[in-house]
Amino acid sequence: MREHGEICRGCCVGDFARSRAKALKDIKARLPLRRRAGMPRFKKKDLARPSLNYSRRGFRLKDGRLHLACGIVLTVVWSRQLPAAPSSVRLYRDALGHWYASFVVPARVEPLPATGRVIGIDWGVAQIATTTSDEHDLAHAGYGRKAAERLARYQRMMARRKPQPGQSASKGYREARRQAAKAHRKVARQRQDAARKWAKKVVRDHDVLAVEDFRPKCLAKTTMARKSADAAIGTIKAELIAMARKHRRDLRLVHPAHTTMDCARCGARAKHALPLSERTYTCTTCGAVSPRDKNSARVMLIRAGLAPAGADRVRPDRPPDSQAA
Repeated sequence: MREHGEICRGCCVGDFARSRAKALKDIKARLPLRRRAGMPRFKKKDLARPSLNYSRRGFRLKDGRLHLACGIVLTVVWSRQLPAAPSSVRLYRDALGHWYASFVVPARVEPLPATGRVIGIDWGVAQIATTTSDEHDLAHAGYGRKAAERLARYQRMMARRKPQPGQSASKGYREARRQAAKAHRKVARQRQDAARKWAKKVVRDHDVLAVEDFRPKCLAKTTMARKSADAAIGTIKAELIAMARKHRRDLRLVHPAHTTMDCARCGARAKHALPLSERTYTCTTCGAVSPRDKNSARVMLIRAGLAPAGADRVRPDRPPDSQAA
């Protein structure tokens, strides 16, 4: 066990060194703050979940069992067969105390037949994804809101049974914490499952995807923080990017600046930003009227160098300087 502990500390030190080196490299290169890798932070022992990383020399697979360094042999319950030989493995424990092994293998590419269709995607909170195709819009399922009552019950149980500093947690406190972790895990899995199914549908039906490069972090300190967190835009966006890469679809990220102010028909830009309460976009130049999010989705296509169906005389980026002034 002593040798195993030394390996654990070595893995943590190696991860810390790589993270710090990457952060210093970004600082030296003078990258913008939003593109820099942050400096690694230390976590308290009771808050950090244990994890181990092993490179190719530190593990091997034999007869369906995982052999780690120092003679440690683990029986793994496989969710699926590995498509190729893994280059590394990460062992980690979740909030329920279950251990998982995550293997790094080369990604398989499964090209899909061409469809000749394109789609623009705009992110939101009331409706998570608004697209140029009505049948591919993604509604807000509200998994977190549905589980809020059950979570609040377990959290009240934890608050009543919270141990005093220096005392061990009671059996009731541990059980309430376990039930709360179970509810959180169910909500996370529901969000991920819905994201994967929607991403697969979008990627299967379209060759080119123009996606708003939206960062949900900007909503974390607003009044919409809880609803935006329940929408899990970051998870859905990551699944869409991974699915497009897997099936060799052309995905283009579009900068979100002024997408709600530009007209998808004539390219004119409104002089003032639209308030969130105004859900209909009306162009003062050409008179076009459309739902606000649908107009933004069509703007994504135009900025990505594509033309939405039914739109003519579209401009690829921005209105002329005379109109912008």
